[in-house]
Amino acid sequence: MMLFVWVMLLFDQKVEKADTLLLQEIQIEAPAYQTYGQGKKRISWNKEELKSYKNRSLADLLAEKSPVFIRQYGPGMLASPNFRGTSAGHTAIFWNGIPINSPSLGQSDLSILPLIIADQIDLSYGSDGALLGNESLGGAVHLSTTPQFNQSPNLSILQETGSFGKFHIGLEGSYSTEKIGIQTKIYHQNNPNEYSYRDFSEVGSPVKKQDHAAFQQQGFQQDVHWKINTNQLLKTSYWWNKANREIQPILGSFIQDTQSDESHRISLQYFIQKQNSILEFRSGWVKDSQYFNQIKNETSSIFFNSDWSIHHFSDWEFRLGGRVSLNSGNFSSYSARETRLETYQFINFSGIKHVDVSFNLRQLKYENQWVPFIPSFGLNWKLSQEFLLKASFGKGFKIPTLNDRFWEPGGNPNLLPEESWQGEMGVLWQKGSLESQLTFYGMEVDNWIIWKPEGSIWTPQNLRKVRNRGIEWENKLHSSFGQNKLLFFWSYTFTHSVNLPNPEDPTTFWNQQLPYTPRHQGQASLKLSKSKFTFQIGSQYVGSRATTLDQTRLLKGYFLSQTQLGLDNLNLGPFKYTIQFRVQNLFNKEYQVLYLRPMPGRSFHINLSIQL
Repeated sequence: MMLFVWVMLLFDQKVEKADTLLLQEIQIEAPAYQTYGQGKKRISWNKEELKSYKNRSLADLLAEKSPVFIRQYGPGMLASPNFRGTSAGHTAIFWNGIPINSPSLGQSDLSILPLIIADQIDLSYGSDGALLGNESLGGAVHLSTTPQFNQSPNLSILQETGSFGKFHIGLEGSYSTEKIGIQTKIYHQNNPNEYSYRDFSEVGSPVKKQDHAAFQQQGFQQDVHWKINTNQLLKTSYWWNKANREIQPILGSFIQDTQSDESHRISLQYFIQKQNSILEFRSGWVKDSQYFNQIKNETSSIFFNSDWSIHHFSDWEFRLGGRVSLNSGNFSSYSARETRLETYQFINFSGIKHVDVSFNLRQLKYENQWVPFIPSFGLNWKLSQEFLLKASFGKGFKIPTLNDRFWEPGGNPNLLPEESWQGEMGVLWQKGSLESQLTFYGMEVDNWIIWKPEGSIWTPQNLRKVRNRGIEWENKLHSSFGQNKLLFFWSYTFTHSVNLPNPEDPTTFWNQQLPYTPRHQGQASLKLSKSKFTFQIGSQYVGSRATTLDQTRLLKGYFLSQTQLGLDNLNLGPFKYTIQFRVQNLFNKEYQVLYLRPMPGRSFHINLSIQL
């Protein structure tokens, strides 16, 4: 039925646009992390750059295109970020400005966040509690959709077929006038994950076939954008996502766990543009349900935001705002509710030649407790036409999760928030077609929460203090010769993240690299294009990782490569289509991201996109 509606919209020849009213484009301010994040490092992927990842997950994109180490339990299994040496719960995830991390776990599973739903993805680096709020100790990921008006109707069908039984199909449709923009995205995938692996837990390491790692997912997203008049805009989005999984057992285990995750997310934004200011009202609702072996756990969050951005003075920009969050959870062992209140103010100053400065402040209250003021400071200094110096300093924090405080038995309601202080400095050099960015950062995280046994019961405590230091170096080279275009990218990341001495820990844990935190990572990719033909090849190196704090077991580092051939915008009658052939794990590397969890070998994938 939905496909029929979009086909009718696409080919309806009776739409008359000549009699419609042409409206002046409303100017909506960029998100706060862009406008007031001076001195912060950030990378972005737009709709065109995400095109080849539409049938894949956020975990895939970050693993191949960013310095974030993804702790993946297997293909389609739980995937969590390790950002600048922090833990999975220290990365904030936003969808259309709404935080979507689970209030019970404090994190999101990146393997079930499909990229078909996003038009833009931004990656913010480092602690920034003042700008972004809770959980942003290591960094943040922003998924967003963008409004489009007065565009031709569009309908695209995306399909991928791959090794081990993978099948993915998606549908994207958009329709707009000068006042209304509608966008629909539907997706479904099935992956039995029947790949071969070597079982090192048995004598002789026999080759076996994975028989309990099947993954299915489906969902849709509906966006409606309405220009009410020349100075008012309403943006609404609804996203339903469901995933069913057989949990891949570790080597030597015969446990047959299953898990089902279902999410409903709603975002509502209303903008009013005045002469020198913009009022923004945002609300959101997130409901997550999980069945693990038929045991149901459920969380719900409601958000209310209001922001006032002021541009009255030529050198100054201000944003004042607040947010109320209502979180609740119903679990097999407990039920809990909490209310959070946040107020914040952001300031930009550009009155010094070639220098832009930001100062941001946030105050938060939860469960009748006030978190101390959370500040951040940043500057961008344009030293010359080629050099830009960036520096920032700020605080991050993470409120203990519902599980940390209320789990029965063992929850600890007296836990303190985790806190971090981070400073970073970097230089961006651009010369012709070459761009290079070098960043140094340092961070300390205090009150790090870990679960420890007290007798027969495990309970969380603020015991750990972690010091992180690192270097990030990224380079891009664009070149053209005739009709040929070349893009070469390479990067290196060094992460030194150690557990500081603590009398509660054995001395063998002191000053040791945190588990599953590689010191060395590297990436390189090459893209060649000519007319409608594209060739890409990319590689990632992940260094060795310890599996425990005493470093008694090390997993070997691994080197992965993938390549892709594509033919774009081919014409077939009234249709345009793109076909791509991709090979993952090109050299059939045998590796483990996490201990005793084998990953698949070489796989082949064919993608077909048809635009009606």
